[in-house]
Amino acid sequence: MAAILVLLLAVVVFTSLHWGMQPPSSVETIDSTRLQLGGEFAEANLGTSVGPNGAVTIRLLAQQYAFVPKCILVPADTPVTLRAVSADVVHGFLVQGTNVNTMVVPGYVATLSTRFSQPGDFRMPCHEFCGVGHQGMWAQVRVVARDQFPFDQANKGAVNCAQH
Repeated sequence: MAAILVLLLAVVVFTSLHWGMQPPSSVETIDSTRLQLGGEFAEANLGTSVGPNGAVTIRLLAQQYAFVPKCILVPADTPVTLRAVSADVVHGFLVQGTNVNTMVVPGYVATLSTRFSQPGDFRMPCHEFCGVGHQGMWAQVRVVARDQFPFDQANKGAVNCAQH
């Protein structure tokens, strides 16, 4: 019996050391303690923006117990890149009625690409327990027709539902 336990322990130790329990090398890292001080995830940059090449990017901050911005404005039937970071603990979110679902881990940038085919309002709850206020942590994703999305404003800076 002792030999089996020693063998099992040896397999676990060897596997964890050999395979190196760490994220893949292509993962983008960020200093979570300096997010709001400037750069891509400063408050003025959070929301939906359109780059010079026309690419639509959503930047999102997850923190106990809120997503910033609280309401995300997105053009329908348009490729979108979503980039999310956490300022404190592990969060996760999904956009109900879609296949958008990811974890947001402090120190890493969660990036995913999607396309919202139909206009509408979609709830985006945090699905990873993050503390006593977790049940109130959610955001709204408002998908509008392409001709109703303020591309001219989004070219100058991030937009969200409050500005629309």
